[in-house]
Amino acid sequence: MTPDAFLADFHAVARIGATPAGGVDRQAATPADRETREWFGAFAARRGWETRVDGIGNQFALVELVPGAPYVLLGSHLDSQPLGGRFDGAYGVIAALHAAERIAARVSGAGAAADGPAFNLAVVNWFNEEGGRFAPSIMGSSVFAGIKDEAEMLDVRDLEGTSVREALSAIGYLGADERPAIASYAEIHIEQGRLLERDGLPIGAVDRSWYTQKLDIEVLGEQSHTGATAMADRHDALLGAAQVITRVHEVTELFPPETLVSSVGQLTLEPNSPIVVARRVRLVADLRADDAAVVLAARDRLRTDIAEIADAYGLTITARDFDVRDNQHYPEAGLALAEEAAAHLGLGARRIRTMAGHDSVAMNRIAPTVMLFIPSVDGVSHCEREYTSDADMVAGVEMLAEVGWRLVHGALQPETAPALAASA
Repeated sequence: MTPDAFLADFHAVARIGATPAGGVDRQAATPADRETREWFGAFAARRGWETRVDGIGNQFALVELVPGAPYVLLGSHLDSQPLGGRFDGAYGVIAALHAAERIAARVSGAGAAADGPAFNLAVVNWFNEEGGRFAPSIMGSSVFAGIKDEAEMLDVRDLEGTSVREALSAIGYLGADERPAIASYAEIHIEQGRLLERDGLPIGAVDRSWYTQKLDIEVLGEQSHTGATAMADRHDALLGAAQVITRVHEVTELFPPETLVSSVGQLTLEPNSPIVVARRVRLVADLRADDAAVVLAARDRLRTDIAEIADAYGLTITARDFDVRDNQHYPEAGLALAEEAAAHLGLGARRIRTMAGHDSVAMNRIAPTVMLFIPSVDGVSHCEREYTSDADMVAGVEMLAEVGWRLVHGALQPETAPALAASA
């Protein structure tokens, strides 16, 4: 339960799926993902905690404090992007395990005090938060929250044609265990932005998430010979896709700076031969803004642009909306709780928004949720250069343990809040 123990565990997990440049590659339901899951299970087993795996591969460690009571859930995800960073997601899971151990010891040390816990405690490793191998992202927590259909998600296939069901079965983590009933949820994560570093603060209390949506775009042309086909006779799907990618970038310029962010991060083409004009390209465009109206306006403009590109190059282009996430506002009581916990620990904190998606965005729909950030050096993420200092990680574990302690004693629950206040 010491900072050194936490850091040793964090850096041990960072060696699983490690890349030469200091990152990790642990995509969902791969052998490296299985190895981190085995590590998670061993951590829980050594402490006598029950473990469960549900039907979409979410992994739980349960700490019984009040028999029969619902659970305060802490956690994040252990999967990564291809050539991703070692902090994104994994930090939150390892911090949650160590915070849970501290809370359990604190409860045990308090004995049969009158102000004992109201809830049990659990730690979760969510399945496929990243969405790098299987789309959409935030899959496991979305199924848990009832936002996505489990059977439909199990049928999702990666680019190689392997389904989620098959991949989870292959690593031994297609579970069937009962999902724990939850009272509240808390997650800590690296910021993936510059605000905390800029302000010199160790803790961010997330107050809202940006509106997000993706477009699944398919460009259909005609396969032909790159040398023998006259330029006027070509229907080059890749050329059309390049025009679409350019428009996805340029649409941000229609709005004030940093109002909208957009990108194309995935592209596949057929037949992918150096001497064949491409017949089919599939790409995914990602649009995000704080204001939903901005995203919708950008989407509509892109649809108009896509129709013009299709006409100009003799192509058929379709754009399908998917993975649409509206703005989520985290509860004011949770923000106040985080600020009080930070003050109690002597940690500076500020309210902050998240432009990225997190499992807490799904969980906030069904339970009182607290989302916390710690600083990211240079604001970089989803790359091997991603970095957060040991000192900031340790402060975050202390923060999560304090928030978790208050949650198991009834914070954010109207019927138990007076008792918590009386014991403070």
